[in-house]
Amino acid sequence: MLKLSHTGLVEAGTDEAGRGCLAGPVTAAAVILPDGFTHPFLTDSKKLSALKREKLAAMIRETAVAYGIAHVPPEIIDDINILNASIMAMHQALDKLHIQPEAIAVDGNRFKPYKAIPHECLIRGDGRFLNIAAASILAKTSRDSLMRELHEVYPEYQWTKNKGYPTHAHRHALLKYGPSPYHRKSFRLKEEQLKFNY
Repeated sequence: MLKLSHTGLVEAGTDEAGRGCLAGPVTAAAVILPDGFTHPFLTDSKKLSALKREKLAAMIRETAVAYGIAHVPPEIIDDINILNASIMAMHQALDKLHIQPEAIAVDGNRFKPYKAIPHECLIRGDGRFLNIAAASILAKTSRDSLMRELHEVYPEYQWTKNKGYPTHAHRHALLKYGPSPYHRKSFRLKEEQLKFNY
């Protein structure tokens, strides 16, 4: 079973989803769970089925002491790069917490200081700590929901299935239809896989 938090303080776990996508925003969440919280099935969102993620997301929203979710759109990703956009999304998610945490646990290895609150970058933190796992689930489910909405406008890219990731079908649709306004213009696949002509 995952540990509740890294520090034992009033700690926000934060994580992002959609960093490797060709289309749509990068989405981040920040979550503060109640002291003593445990859950037998809460873990890294990538290890869960879509149905389990949705059920856990509802539980997290209901149970969390505080949570925040933020989307950074493709035009900002193109302007400041995906790493900076991912950190911006995490900062914006932290901004939405109605309680200021005493510490921040970040999934991954890169972050920028936030309001002078101590932070720790934790490799594979979403599989080690419940608060980061909760953030990973809220980020993933929120972004997936948004991509389903965008699919209604641009069904040819099959975003209900690929969520903007560079699957074969998505790459083929890009070759056939060209990019949508929601594609990240700064992203490139390897030349032998696909050439973008913007």
